[in-house]
Amino acid sequence: MEIKNHNLAEKQYQEILFEKRPCIDRDGSVVASLYNAWIMLNNPRQFNSYTTQAVKEIILAFGEASNDRSVVAVVFTAVGDKAFCTGGNTKEYAEYYAGNPQEYSQYMRLFNDMVSAILKCEKPVICRVNGMRIGGGQEIGMACDFSIASDLARFGQAGPKHGSAPVGGATDFLPLFVGVERAMMSLTLCEPWSAHQAYYFGMIADIAPALKVNGQFIANPMVVTDRLADDYGRLVFGTLKAGEDLLKAKEIMAAAEIDLSMLDAAVNNLIAKILHTFPNCMNKTISEVRKFKLEHWDKNKEGSREWLALNMMTEAKAGFKAFNEGPKENREVDFIKLRQLLAAGHPWDETLHQAISPQFQQVPA
Repeated sequence: MEIKNHNLAEKQYQEILFEKRPCIDRDGSVVASLYNAWIMLNNPRQFNSYTTQAVKEIILAFGEASNDRSVVAVVFTAVGDKAFCTGGNTKEYAEYYAGNPQEYSQYMRLFNDMVSAILKCEKPVICRVNGMRIGGGQEIGMACDFSIASDLARFGQAGPKHGSAPVGGATDFLPLFVGVERAMMSLTLCEPWSAHQAYYFGMIADIAPALKVNGQFIANPMVVTDRLADDYGRLVFGTLKAGEDLLKAKEIMAAAEIDLSMLDAAVNNLIAKILHTFPNCMNKTISEVRKFKLEHWDKNKEGSREWLALNMMTEAKAGFKAFNEGPKENREVDFIKLRQLLAAGHPWDETLHQAISPQFQQVPA
């Protein structure tokens, strides 16, 4: 019998990588004729932010992996050790989409299809978090079924700091992981969590050491890895160290090497466990759990897309251009001046944009 090809298009990947890697069994042996599909963002110079082209390729890649009968699981990750993904490409946002809501609306249609492609993949999807997972990167990461992170990874949102709102999935998904109060703090204030915090809060399934000193793996020296309390009795587990401890940690980081082999081993170990289950029962179970995400995502994604497009005329235009064009030491607008001008009834026009944007405040050399 001839086997039909259910892919929408033939694979043509330019900005991502797609690889089929052999499954590894629990004893470390290679399993014949069974594979994992590795979908990898490939823009390390821009912290694996995704362009419009990359979004289209991710959609196709998840369709290909979903339809491949030999694929056991999908590993969604990125090239390098600095970032899984920091969201949409701010250069493209600033130079093309800012001020063009009709174009951004079409882009967000693709973004929505990307998130939906992850949520509807007919294979378990594991986010291998090899570094920062911020903004839209956090959103596509939370759409996955499992997340395993390097303990150097950081997690968080950036929207309200850079002219957007985290309505590409984060407001739908994060409260399901960590509860409303913690989600509210993360989504509004944009203060990142360490991998240890993300694990403790229940947002990721596992963490793996990634730093080696003298050939030995050590825990991330930049964060508190013991369950300590501050002066008010609050848990500080996973928070950034301070003072002399932070200076010592930076010295250790400078002398150490990053090795993601333990992260890969943790991913392979999870897939080996998946391998020893009934595939249809596994997929049914996953699809039932995904319903909690899909319930919110499908209800909100179109309204969010429309709002994000219109926002490209005001705050998003200012925020993305400031990040792209502002000086390295200051890529945020003057939030206080913005609020003062709006309180005085100033319209959103070019004079307001210039008054708050750091790139217009630079003094010529």
